[in-house]
Amino acid sequence: MLNYQTYGPDTLPPLLITHGLFGSGRNWGALAKKFSDIRHVVTVDMRNHGRSFRSAEHTYDALAQDLAEVIETFGGTADVIGHSMGGKSVMTLALRQPDMVRRLVVADIAPVSYAHDQLRYIDAMRAVDMSAVSRRSDAQQQLAALGVEPKLTAFFTQSLDVASQSWLYNLDALADQMPEIMSFPTHDLLAFQNPTLFLTGALSDYVTHAHRPQIKSLFPQARFARLNGAGHWLHAEKPQAFEDVVRAFLEA
Repeated sequence: MLNYQTYGPDTLPPLLITHGLFGSGRNWGALAKKFSDIRHVVTVDMRNHGRSFRSAEHTYDALAQDLAEVIETFGGTADVIGHSMGGKSVMTLALRQPDMVRRLVVADIAPVSYAHDQLRYIDAMRAVDMSAVSRRSDAQQQLAALGVEPKLTAFFTQSLDVASQSWLYNLDALADQMPEIMSFPTHDLLAFQNPTLFLTGALSDYVTHAHRPQIKSLFPQARFARLNGAGHWLHAEKPQAFEDVVRAFLEA
């Protein structure tokens, strides 16, 4: 079972939130508290991230099954939000087990394979000299010297356990499974017929008009919205706008 945190009264309908690659449930804490007035919010650490279990397998079918087990704990059906890798995971869940998902929010990712990968960030994290790390800023300085952008050094080090001088990632598995992470399942997919929102950052190129035919074939009820001034990490860059759009969708 994945490690998770809950927010708000359990008398409200559940809302499951899933993070992207190199993230964790704690990244969503502020928004989870905001949504807790209308939902019983559950934020998870995906496998190979945070305090969840480690596994050599990191496929979207496996990730979706992890989420299904969490949803079963909260009654067997939930509204679901997923960002990036988490977005692909919740899309897979909705296409494999549609009865478990009421409303679906996919944040800045499409149900397609991508050509780029994130191995350079894994290489940078592996290169950090942990013996010289006594605070997060020490690791941030090392990552910056290795060419990692400032906003990403701060993001990555949210998953740094300073006390044990270790990353809260299974970097070996993530590196080995990177082709799976960049891909998307292509077999035995059933169209998801419930309301779905594809929310993207206007400054991001992860979801384009060229992806819309594939999106509509799998999610016929898909709606599209963009957050001006936001890139791929739209929920962190424009949290109030993200909350407003998602809240309106959930309460529609």
